[in-house]
Amino acid sequence: MKYGFLGCGNMGGAIARALSGKTKDIAVSDRSGKAKQLAQELGVAYSDNASIASSCDRIFLAVKPHMMKDMLAPLQDALAERKPLLITMAAGLEIRQIEEFAGTHLPVIRIMPNTPTSVGKGVIPYCANELVTEDMKADWLADMSECGLLDALEERLMDAASALSGSGPAYLYLMLEAMADGGVACGLPRAKALDYAAMTMAGAAEIYLSTHTHPGALKDAVCSPGGSTIAGVRVLEERGFRGAAMNCVCAAYAKNKELGK
Repeated sequence: MKYGFLGCGNMGGAIARALSGKTKDIAVSDRSGKAKQLAQELGVAYSDNASIASSCDRIFLAVKPHMMKDMLAPLQDALAERKPLLITMAAGLEIRQIEEFAGTHLPVIRIMPNTPTSVGKGVIPYCANELVTEDMKADWLADMSECGLLDALEERLMDAASALSGSGPAYLYLMLEAMADGGVACGLPRAKALDYAAMTMAGAAEIYLSTHTHPGALKDAVCSPGGSTIAGVRVLEERGFRGAAMNCVCAAYAKNKELGK
């Protein structure tokens, strides 16, 4: 098999789903058996950890950080013999720790994807050790192209990226729900309020990405003097919206650092 997934929860499943558009040469495994349904849905193989370690060329490590050491321990002999490319997405764990748990020096790519990867709109910062050749990286990037934005990043910044783009969808869903609640409070039907809020968020993001105009300038363009929008912005400022948004990213960053210890 070209790709294997050790663990296949929400994030592993999102990447497997995106990759399956490029290749069906994929095997997935997990402890609960839930990945069997995903395998059937995507038309890929359902396997076990030992088989994936001994047969797959590129292996995604898609388990929680605290589970990584115990998962890799029984696979050390197979990994040392074959030295497949490992792709880790465990928050807080550095490449050196993955190699330590694997018991050998082998190619490792560290990524921090987010759940919009499953619809081709993901943000995936990545870094790699010196054993990942340029050809190996280029081929992997080509296979991952359906996932969204893949961006090379220094490993020292991966925990910060995780706190922003990795955790970010949760923050935005909270904002989406809150905006829709406001619409409902003003009389809009729930379904319409959610769709209006979601499309507004997506459209605003698209304007920034297509122009890279500073967000402050984009905000100013919507705020007419003495208008309703600036009245709403004033409430957000009074309630500490910006500070809360900054602090939630910083709190997630601190937790990522803790997870790596």
